[in-house]
Amino acid sequence: MKISKTLQILTTCLLVISAAFIGCNTVNSNGNGSKTTGRMNVKLTDAPGNYDAVYIHINKVLIKADSTTSDSASSNNNGWITLSNKSQTVDLLKLRNGNTIQIGNKKLAAGTYSQIRFVLGSGNQVVVNGKTHSLTTPSAQQSGLKLNINANIEANKIYNLLIDFNANKSIVEAGNSNKFLLKPVLRAVNLQATATLSGTVKPDSVQTSVLAIANSDTLSTVTGSNGNFSILGVPNGTYNLVFKPQSTALADTTKTGVTVQNNKDVNAGTIQLSKK
Repeated sequence: MKISKTLQILTTCLLVISAAFIGCNTVNSNGNGSKTTGRMNVKLTDAPGNYDAVYIHINKVLIKADSTTSDSASSNNNGWITLSNKSQTVDLLKLRNGNTIQIGNKKLAAGTYSQIRFVLGSGNQVVVNGKTHSLTTPSAQQSGLKLNINANIEANKIYNLLIDFNANKSIVEAGNSNKFLLKPVLRAVNLQATATLSGTVKPDSVQTSVLAIANSDTLSTVTGSNGNFSILGVPNGTYNLVFKPQSTALADTTKTGVTVQNNKDVNAGTIQLSKK
């Protein structure tokens, strides 16, 4: 009897321990033991503009979870979740030719996220011919810059979101009053679903604008000091590359039929500019 009672007690203890172990193992899981969170990593880059500098003051970065995503229910702001509340001022013109800066990184519940929003501060400026001008951004300061992304974050994976802030198209001069308005033109792409298009332009003593054109879409950058160029977030397609040197002695050049497919990076090789 004593042995039977002892076995009964041991069996009960084992059942309790097993239940506790199973319970711990299923926290934050989707039923098969794997975690239900992924990570959103947001990077900022820039298409070049004809300015000395463009300073954008970012106060906060938010992302909106769809109603079917568990993070939406836990959010206290209609599904909007803060990715970053770090206040930082960024010179967009330093984020070109393949350069980026991280502006948000956070673990999120797996699911769909429809929009991203940037809340800007008051320190937005443009420098033209050595003179600094304030950028007027009333609507952006009040509600933030919203951009559709439709990002699907998978469990245990990182979603690298690239935001391309087109400085040249985003700044508008109001008449001849030296007043500049910020009307942001942004592009959002999933880096894993796009490629990088690169190459080299010679001579490298002259900076050259590089345009990748496919139908009505145009992506752009400028060459670095060594003549190299790099365009991030290029979707699959066939592009004509147009090279516009900042020299009256050199002619514009076009390279046709550069194909990006299967999200694989493409090197367009060396492009030799000719004299006019």
